[in-house]
Amino acid sequence: VASVGLTEKAAREAGYDVAVGRFPFTASGKARILDQVDGLVKVVADREYDEVLGVHIIGASATELIAEAGMMRQAEVTTEDVVRLMHPHPTLSEAIQEAMHDVHGTPVHF
Repeated sequence: VASVGLTEKAAREAGYDVAVGRFPFTASGKARILDQVDGLVKVVADREYDEVLGVHIIGASATELIAEAGMMRQAEVTTEDVVRLMHPHPTLSEAIQEAMHDVHGTPVHF
């Protein structure tokens, strides 16, 4: 389990208009290859400015994957910025990108 930034509840309480994206590891090719499909990535974003407010990961390699999310918070990137980044395939880190796609209702593999 790994987390950075605001939870959905904390973001709402802080007055943000929240958008949420999720991507389950069951839909990840790499997680299937590793037989580690339990878990998901959840993204909390500000709907108005599209800024990533929080990323929460449960599952395989969560503590390694969260570093990318820490950079996102530090740099105040948008979900669209992350969608445009290249994430190699198949990798577990694709799940972060997929969750960002889901914020906009456009997941690629789910």
